[in-house]
Order: sequence, then C-alpha cells, then structure tokens
Amino acid sequence: MSRTLVTTAAPLAFSLERVATPLGTMLVLTDDAERLRAVDWEDYEPRMHALLRRQYGKGAVQVQETPQTSYATRQLLAYFDGQVDAIDGLAVALGGTDFQRQVWQALRGIAAGDTVSYGILATRIGRASAVRAVGMANGANPVGIVVPCHRVIGADASLTGYGGGLDRKRWLLEHEGRWRAARPAESLARAA
Repeated sequence: MSRTLVTTAAPLAFSLERVATPLGTMLVLTDDAERLRAVDWEDYEPRMHALLRRQYGKGAVQVQETPQTSYATRQLLAYFDGQVDAIDGLAVALGGTDFQRQVWQALRGIAAGDTVSYGILATRIGRASAVRAVGMANGANPVGIVVPCHRVIGADASLTGYGGGLDRKRWLLEHEGRWRAARPAESLARAA
C-alpha cells in the first residue's frame, strides 16, 4: 500500500524592503532571523521573484513589504555611504546547489577593492576547469553586493556580465577602490 505524504507547512515568510541607493532602488529580502535571502535592483524585481520560485518552489514563499529598516539594510546603507566593509559579516541564507554555494562562499572571500577572474575563482574552489560553471553560479547569486559577484572580471581584466548591469558593476568597483585607497596600509594588513 503506497501513501502520499501531504505537507501543510506554512510558506516561508520574508520581509521586503525598498531602499534608495546611489544606483537606484534596491530590494532587500530578509527572513524572520534577519538573514538575507535576496538583494536585487527594483528594475529586476520579476527576476528576483523567479529566482525565489526556482530556489524554494512555487507558493513556498510569502513576501511582505515592510517599512521597517532591518539590520541588513542599515549595513547596506553604510556600505553605500563609504563603509564598504559594513556588509562583510552579514548573515545570508542561500539555497542553490552544493556547487553554487561553494562558489558563493568563495565570492565572500574576495576583499572589497579586489577583483578576480572567473578562472582564478574556479581554481580557488579546486575546480580549475569549471570556469563556465563558476560563471553560471555567479549569475545565479541571489544576494548580490553582499555575496560580491561584481568583483569577478574577465581574464583580460574586462568588466563582464553583472545582473544589475555593467554601469552598476563599474560604480561598485570604483566605490570599493576609493575606499581601499583611502585606508592606511596597516589597516589593510590587519584586515587580511
């Protein structure tokens, strides 16, 4: 006799904030524990919702807009105000495949003001021949800026794809570069 298991689990409840930044309105999605679940740009909101459906399943997530300012949002605003390391310790909760999570963890190891190529990133995770797969995982990153996919560039140091557009990627890299240049060398050595 076979049985069908029916779950009646309530959908995951996420809070959505719309945050004004120098690059346009940013969407910040957090869970009840204030872990980041997604960060995207308002002009790409349908993409964010599609990514949530792929990651959690249709109907598995309930998104409620909130006027409250989460800790994650305060840290992101500090980042845009010039304190780019403010986002380094933010808690994130990521779905994805094991490989994607491995790539996303490696992205968090790229310091603000630094860039790496897709090939170097693939080598860092022990998968030197998986450059294209690393690029795909980079593109599927749901928590841009905090999981800094914008710090990955082409092998020839060119700016390559970024879900928010190359103008935003350029701005983010220049913003972080100014911050890094303004820090005394001894502070950088301590941060490493």
